[in-house]
Order: sequence, then C-alpha cells, then structure tokens
Amino acid sequence: MSEKSKLPALTKQVSELVLAGSLEHAEEAFSQAAEEHGDYAVTEVLASLPPQVTALHLSGFDGSKTSLATMLVPAKAWADSLAYIAATWPDDMIEDDPERIAENLFNHVHGIVYAQDGEDRRNELLAEASATDHGATVFAILWSLAPKEILEVAGEIISKGRYVTGQTTGDSDIVPLAIDLAKASEDGWERSLIELFPEFRHSADLADAELPDDPDEESEVMQRTTRELLYRLRKQVPSVRSMPRRGTRKSLGTDIFS
Repeated sequence: MSEKSKLPALTKQVSELVLAGSLEHAEEAFSQAAEEHGDYAVTEVLASLPPQVTALHLSGFDGSKTSLATMLVPAKAWADSLAYIAATWPDDMIEDDPERIAENLFNHVHGIVYAQDGEDRRNELLAEASATDHGATVFAILWSLAPKEILEVAGEIISKGRYVTGQTTGDSDIVPLAIDLAKASEDGWERSLIELFPEFRHSADLADAELPDDPDEESEVMQRTTRELLYRLRKQVPSVRSMPRRGTRKSLGTDIFS
C-alpha cells in the first residue's frame, strides 16, 4: 500500500479524534505519520481536513504549546479554518470577557504565523488569512486590543513605507504583527483597518486621526469595540454546506511599501 493511499484513513482518524476532544491523541497521530512518512503526510492531511475540524484542533494550541499542526498547516487550510474559530468560543464569554477571547485569539494567530522562522511562509499565512472578510475581522479583533498603537502604526506606514520602525507611544506585542501583515498584504492590512475603523476608506485617512488617552473619553474616531467585532465574526461563521472563499470587498489603495 502506497503512502498516499494511507492518507484518507489518517484524515478520518484525526477528524474523529478532534471531534471527540482528544487533541493530544490527534497530535500523536500526526507525530507517528511524520515519523513514518515525513512532514508531507501531515501537511496533506491538514489540507484535506474539513476547516471546522481544523479550527477545533488549532484552537487548542498557541505559541506556548508545541504542535505539528501549527508548524505545518497549509496557509489556505488555516485561512479557511479561521471562518469557524468563533464557533469554538463559549456563548457567554463574548459578552462577559471579550478581551480574554481576543487575547487568546492573538496567541493563536501569533503561534501559527511565527511557528517557523521563514519569511515566505509567514507572508503566505498572513496574505491568505487576511484575504477573506472573516480574516479581516479576525485581525481587527486583534487590533482592537491596542487601537491607539494601530493608528500610530498606520500613520507611520503611510509616511515611511518599508522603513517603518513600529515605534509607538505604547508597548504592544500586536504592533510587530500589524507591520508584518502590512508588508505581506497591503489589501489585507487595509481590510483589517476598515473593520476596526469603519468610517475610513483608506489607511492614509488614518494618518492624522487620534484616539484619546483615556479609553472612557468620547472619541471623534468611530471604532468598533472588541465585543462588537467578536459578535461580527460569530455572524460570519459559515454553514458547513457553504463556505465562501473571498468576500465582495474591493481591493484598496496602492503599494504602501513601494
């Protein structure tokens, strides 16, 4: 029996383990497959898993946990799985503790994007993930944890292009991810900004915008809250029967890093 002929059985096995909540056993199955057939087998299985299963599996890991899945998941498979990740959250948690969900989501995204050191893979992951409406919402949720810094970065990108330093008045781990997204996909970066700041239609409009230092002070800049964005992503969870690949938003802007 060829190695490729064994992949459907492994895919079925992993799916059943994930759906049963046995993520560690699913990882063990991946490890055994990698030892017997190489990383290719794991990548092929991850590419063939239903995206809702991939979301369930990957949501159990972040940068603090070792996982073959986070190391090897194909960019498209991860991007598709993000459409379902909101379905893994407890119903009452969005209302009661939205920041905690957003922080867990940041750990998930950061763990996938920086699981390997290769710049090409990082760019591919970021470009694929931000190319959909649900992906733009995911990144907007992350930016909502540090909106003032994100505004500063948007202005710096417009003024300095590829020489952006990421220096802001705050100290947030989110800023390097934002810069890497902007470098990987201008369109994805702009989509995520517009999700967070819906009144703006181009990142250049954000260059002179300012948020108050006091979060309780009324702002002139319209911004979706973390909770609003979490509910927005929940509404974007597709049915199993239909999963649109790309939204209807138009491509925006010009090459900000030219």
